[in-house]
Amino acid sequence: MEAGIQQRPGQVPTDARQLRSRGALKGALLELLEERPFDSLSIREISARAGTGYATFFRNYPDKEALLADVASEEIGSLLAMTQPIFRIESSAESTQALCQYIDTHRKLWSALLTGGAAGILRAEFIQQARQLAMGMPQPESWLPADLAIVYGAGATIDLLAWWLGQESDFPASRIAGILNRLIIAPLVGDRTIAAPAG
Repeated sequence: MEAGIQQRPGQVPTDARQLRSRGALKGALLELLEERPFDSLSIREISARAGTGYATFFRNYPDKEALLADVASEEIGSLLAMTQPIFRIESSAESTQALCQYIDTHRKLWSALLTGGAAGILRAEFIQQARQLAMGMPQPESWLPADLAIVYGAGATIDLLAWWLGQESDFPASRIAGILNRLIIAPLVGDRTIAAPAG
């Protein structure tokens, strides 16, 4: 492995060749995830599908989990940007509908990400990005700490989506959106100023 080429986490490469390699590796992983669970994929398979050398993989990522985290970060960033109004009560129902419709439209990918051994990585990334998104929003005075609301809401959303995508029966996106809104989102964005139960 060449010294100084591997990127530190969070560092964006600027070299055109490295950007191409990373793009090819991410594309290869996305294709393979539609065929098989993440746990069954090898770095050699990912590299071969990407058309890059085995050593090139390690110039860009320390392991396949880091590649998955990179893919997950982009997918979750797109999802959260689209559903940002979910945090406002007047638009939470529409936002949960948009979120579930997006997941349903990209069902193979999200099934692979959430049910193929990568759910833990996705959950952590979703919570991290939701926290960053919430930093720029006004937080009401509440008995419920804002960070706990974000951690619970993001984590529970990922758990619900993973459950949905793992079901054999085909629940429509609209039904899951209703469950998501009533069970998780509406209670969090609703009147959090109500006093906490004594005790």
